[in-house]
Amino acid sequence: MAQYLVGSRASNLAKVQVREYLRPLRARFSGVVFTHRVILEGGDRDRKSPLSDVSAVSGGSAFSTEQEAALSRGDVDVVVHSLKDLPTANPPGLVLLPPPGREDVRDALCGSTLAGLRKGARVGTGAPRRIAQLLAVRPDLEVVPIRGNVPPRLKKIQTEGLDAVVLAAAGLRRLGLEDAIGELLPLDLFPPSPGQGALGIQVREEDSALRELLVTVGDLKVDAEVRAERALLAELHGGCSVPVGAYAETLPDGKLRVSGQVTSLDGRRRVSGMIDGPSTEPEKIGAALARDLIDQGAHSILDAVRAALAVS
Repeated sequence: MAQYLVGSRASNLAKVQVREYLRPLRARFSGVVFTHRVILEGGDRDRKSPLSDVSAVSGGSAFSTEQEAALSRGDVDVVVHSLKDLPTANPPGLVLLPPPGREDVRDALCGSTLAGLRKGARVGTGAPRRIAQLLAVRPDLEVVPIRGNVPPRLKKIQTEGLDAVVLAAAGLRRLGLEDAIGELLPLDLFPPSPGQGALGIQVREEDSALRELLVTVGDLKVDAEVRAERALLAELHGGCSVPVGAYAETLPDGKLRVSGQVTSLDGRRRVSGMIDGPSTEPEKIGAALARDLIDQGAHSILDAVRAALAVS
């Protein structure tokens, strides 16, 4: 009987995502045993420092470095990530498999609607992208940095006197907290982090038998979409701590449409674009849109963001 260890972060959301991923695999392969193993990340140990500081200490991503190291060592056989937390480059010997579908990609405002927020309202979020996009639409808002897992961040509306918080709709839905959503923010103004709503399924490249088993639950359409989004981010030399939003969708004619946006931290500068292309070339389409954003001045915005984050 084949047995595989599945790694993830320790949060309730991470555990729900593992169960979501394994459910069809266990139904399809009754003779295979999957065992879940929790791996603590730097961003889980330190929930107060800015994520850029946590990433610097870990030497990689605040939410994936330890899991990738465990996979490389052979401590686990597959890792289930939130794809938006993964760097665009895999460590040597590791590969990503097609995700098994995708949850809602949008950001959700909890505690209010955007129009319902009073002038100067206090809105909680720690993500530079969300801060930038909020201020681009509502420069009067006071954005309050918050960190932590989904339920504690949601509770900060009461515990810290916030008017609202911004969270990923996917996480809220997976945790059964969709009733907390006041408004789903529109994609044209609030494009999500590349890969948001999708699971990042990472394995060792050499494990061909496991890869063949896991690919049976992969969604190739979603795979093309997230590959295009991540290619845009890679071409911009961005990461999860820069204000880059991207969203790809498969059109009725089978083509891939990719939208992207780069916003300054104060919301005053914003460049955006859209491009269509063949779904067989997702990385090429994503990179082409990134170059269009660069021509509009994206690099100067991102350089200023990185400088500001380094100082803070």
